[in-house]
Amino acid sequence: MAGEFGNPEVVEEEVDILLIGGGMACCGAAFEIMRWAEGTDLKIKLVDKAAMDRSGAVAQGLSAINTYIGPEQDPADYARMVSNDLMGITRDDLAYDVGRHVDESVHLFEEWGLPIWKTDENGERHNGAEGLTPLKDGGKPVRSGKWQIMINGESYKWIVAEAAKKALGIDNIQERIFIVKLVNDKNDKNRIAGAVGFSVREHKVFVYKFKACLLAAGGCVNLFRPRSVGEGQGRAWYPVWNAGSTYSMAAEAGAELTLMENRFVPTRFKDGYGPVGAWFLLFKAKATNAFGEVYMDRNKEMLDDYPPYGQAAVPASCLRNHLMLKEMKEGRGPIYMDTVTALANLRETLSPREVKHLEAEAWEDFLDMCVGQCGIWVGENIEPEKKNSELMPTEPYLLGSHSGCCGIWVSGPTDVGAPTDEEYSDVPEHLPKGWNWGYRGMTTVKGLFTAGDGVGASGHKFSSGSHAEGRMAAKAMVKYCLDNKDVTPELDTSVDDLVAEIYKPVRNFLEHKDYTTAIDVNPNYITPRMLQFRLQKIMDEYVAGVATYYVTNAKMLEVAGEKLDMLKEDAEKMRAKDLHELLRAWENYHRILTAEAHMKHIEFREESRYPGFYYRADYNIVDEENWKCFVNSIYDKETKKWTCFKRKHVDLVDKSKLFK
Repeated sequence: MAGEFGNPEVVEEEVDILLIGGGMACCGAAFEIMRWAEGTDLKIKLVDKAAMDRSGAVAQGLSAINTYIGPEQDPADYARMVSNDLMGITRDDLAYDVGRHVDESVHLFEEWGLPIWKTDENGERHNGAEGLTPLKDGGKPVRSGKWQIMINGESYKWIVAEAAKKALGIDNIQERIFIVKLVNDKNDKNRIAGAVGFSVREHKVFVYKFKACLLAAGGCVNLFRPRSVGEGQGRAWYPVWNAGSTYSMAAEAGAELTLMENRFVPTRFKDGYGPVGAWFLLFKAKATNAFGEVYMDRNKEMLDDYPPYGQAAVPASCLRNHLMLKEMKEGRGPIYMDTVTALANLRETLSPREVKHLEAEAWEDFLDMCVGQCGIWVGENIEPEKKNSELMPTEPYLLGSHSGCCGIWVSGPTDVGAPTDEEYSDVPEHLPKGWNWGYRGMTTVKGLFTAGDGVGASGHKFSSGSHAEGRMAAKAMVKYCLDNKDVTPELDTSVDDLVAEIYKPVRNFLEHKDYTTAIDVNPNYITPRMLQFRLQKIMDEYVAGVATYYVTNAKMLEVAGEKLDMLKEDAEKMRAKDLHELLRAWENYHRILTAEAHMKHIEFREESRYPGFYYRADYNIVDEENWKCFVNSIYDKETKKWTCFKRKHVDLVDKSKLFK
């Protein structure tokens, strides 16, 4: 029978491996997995909340691939950069592993048709349409920075998704299905057995059983009140559909999280959140205060407060924000990107043809990946060669693949000398010791793998690195399934109970909707939209959002904890008047748990490890002696309590090279 609203059809399915998500990581896994599964009878399926062609962080397109090592650098250099940018606390094993595999993904993209900019033998730049030598055969990319290469990327995601679909087969892909809950194994609570979700188009609930899954559903956006409210509501820097599902579902399944205190506060073009990388790196533009002073020069002595991270050739991202915030707080704003001087300087060294090309690229940079910013330039009469644009630090985002490193603790490679034991004694007994206890990319829960934004302690992977991580996880999952042939997954919760839980917001609505004449005003339920506003207000005002210039303290965090507890109670009363609201309701559940993890970690870490991203006014130092360590946590879904603890940080790559 066909389902109806409030009474969905239940579809049960058993596979060996389920890929959850449709972004770069799952596309990488989908492309790679069939090579290793060939000749086995493994059944593999991918489910995506959206549609793979425009799913994930690369949905709108991209104007640069931010991680390409190339022959002139090595993975150890890359691991050093990642470490320094994240204030010294990352997993060198994970970064190094991405560094040695990522270029292969980039070469595949080019083979599949992605146009990559090149320089010719005279050093002149050409866009990707001009067919110069491919990278893998020695072609020279146009570098916009040490690690970044320029592309014509408005169709980047389509190209990568097409390869994934061809490899996996269209029959093994289900789109428009939102997975909202992982289910543990009845016979082993530290093993994963299934997942449950619903269609956002039809009245159907899907229950999957499997041996292994790749949970790669992006980072977390709209956790904090965004700077764009009212007419700009919904404008955000990272994709708005990233609802913390990766972190919350993993936590509920019992997986160990790491560095959830870390967040990214990008400095972007004001109001449109347009990217700044190409302007800084390719066009060599400088950011200034309102009086035309370059604040990185004016305030450079502030970097000495944060040795050694301030002394590197490129100071950590958070410290660059830190210097900018001083200007804003002391009344020397607004902050501008000096596009006028940058373009004038370039005219002096380039031919007229190249200048014309470059001015087109100034627009193309936005058209490739952030169309809204072009709208703002047009609407505010800004021609970048004639008028400078304002910059602004955004609200905080939680992610593990861009310039942030929060996420899930995963097993790394075994051949780079990572520790195999743990020195700190407060790590809960049941958790594995060391950094490689199993299969590459597997969490502390058996059979649960992650990649991309899901992998903690290893930022700066960006699109290409997430794709590479997905490919590594694919190979590991096939091995895991073959090694565990005789495991039969059994769900620890009945299907009826799962369906009832998922459809609770719908039942709340149907039961109470006739109590009032206006369906949005009702004492028995709260709309997902209003609940989200409440969450964002709590996080903004108490957990170091834009309202307090990213400052918090123990007392504010305590208040946040009380308010989040009440919000969780009220979230039980969320309503869903249609499938779209059911989607929004479940995104809210995921965001609330992610928010709580973030708050608990900031509370536990008694220092300000990322000045410029957040400050604890009561511990406003970077405390290398006591806190140069990972802060990790586990969540108990029965008691709904978090346990935070330290894990020892170890350098596997010599960091002194950064400071020579």
